[in-house]
Amino acid sequence: MTSRTWTIRDVLDWATKDFAGRGIVSPRLDAELLVAKALETDRVGLYLDLNRPLVDQERSAIRPLVARRREREPVAYILGHRDFYGRRFKVTPDVLIPRPDTETLVDHALECIPEDAACRVLDVGTGSGAIAVTIAAERPLAIVTATDISEAALKVASENAKQLEVANRVRFEHANLLSGVEQYDVIVSNPPYIAQSEMAALQAEIREHEPIAALEAGEDGLDVVRALLSASEPATASGAQMLIEIGATQAVSVVAFAAEHTAWQPVAVYLDLNRIERVVHLRRI
Repeated sequence: MTSRTWTIRDVLDWATKDFAGRGIVSPRLDAELLVAKALETDRVGLYLDLNRPLVDQERSAIRPLVARRREREPVAYILGHRDFYGRRFKVTPDVLIPRPDTETLVDHALECIPEDAACRVLDVGTGSGAIAVTIAAERPLAIVTATDISEAALKVASENAKQLEVANRVRFEHANLLSGVEQYDVIVSNPPYIAQSEMAALQAEIREHEPIAALEAGEDGLDVVRALLSASEPATASGAQMLIEIGATQAVSVVAFAAEHTAWQPVAVYLDLNRIERVVHLRRI
């Protein structure tokens, strides 16, 4: 940007064109979100003031945000937050960015958790805490435990629980898979499920910026899922339920492994908004 007079419209058009030329998928939306952050407003505020000239300080605030997006840093990390299930969650590069696909997991988990009775729920690999915090907010009587192998992720999740006023109802534990020897009625998880061979094909935003440990899970992407199914048997009794988010082609493999090698039996496979098999629902026999 030069010393010419720049309006909000000019800057949005410039950033949109720049992002599009770099192959960024949603150039206009990204431009709007980043300019709105720099100007401490929202997208509606931008459009109400499109023809307002920007002062030097405002242009200086926009430049570093655009530069970060040019390097394919995800917008959610630049903004420092992502909305999930109608709530705003803090996100950092220590946690996977919550995605709409995972709302499918939460939808069906809530169907398994009573509104009028206590239910012991475990969220394995909680990351930002989006699943655990949402369940606690939607089901106030639920007794929620959330685990993660990353202490940095647990710090973010704890901050989200405090911000969304459920800190007294979610216990966060530093653990690989399950915590201790407690018994749970419902287990939910969005585990790593990307195969090693598929990592190179991921968008740069994901491959280069999101935590690899929350993405990659062995040769077929199911190492963590298999470990969770096996490890969870001692922590559950007959009738307990588990819901696991999976990759687009993994449902058959997960159901077969559970049925043949564990005490978990399939209940259903649920589709996400794109009609992709996204969640496997299992019941403990």
